[in-house]
Amino acid sequence: MSQADLTRERLVRAALELFTAQGYHDTTTPAIAKKAGVAEGTIYRHFAGKQQFFNELYRASARWADNLVKDANALKVGPREKLAELARGLVAGAAREPAVARLFFVQRYDDLLDEESRKTAREFRVDLESLIAQGKADGSVKPGAAEIWAGVWLGVVTLAIDHISAREWPETHAGVKLALDGAWDAIAAPR
Repeated sequence: MSQADLTRERLVRAALELFTAQGYHDTTTPAIAKKAGVAEGTIYRHFAGKQQFFNELYRASARWADNLVKDANALKVGPREKLAELARGLVAGAAREPAVARLFFVQRYDDLLDEESRKTAREFRVDLESLIAQGKADGSVKPGAAEIWAGVWLGVVTLAIDHISAREWPETHAGVKLALDGAWDAIAAPR
């Protein structure tokens, strides 16, 4: 890895931590630079500005989440098992990289997102809705709009992601299993 790559990585780590701990508006470029151990001007060698920097981090977080959806969808199992695997992956990711999970799932900065970031977030939602639609097709998910059931499922899973990424719950906390089971129960078709 080159020195420029290492510097960029330090900037990314610092910005992720500050954006998710203090919020976008309370995070300044001097604070990011100080935390990364570089001069403020170094930020502008890697990013056009704070909002563009934020959007790059957001897109990376969204791509991480969407890759988990794609990996779960590629499994040769039913929709329930695919969603369970996705939920486990999201929870594990929240434990491993809490700032990445918080940036995409917990914090809301819709007014800051550029079109490319909105597109990346839509790709995640569409791929998740596709998993839900598979469950509707096989009768394991309640009738109704896949968009609604995806939102319900994700809302419950996000509760666990929030607690884990805030370091309030360990990955093994009983609430995690309860939330993941509850996410499925909320959308499952009656037997």
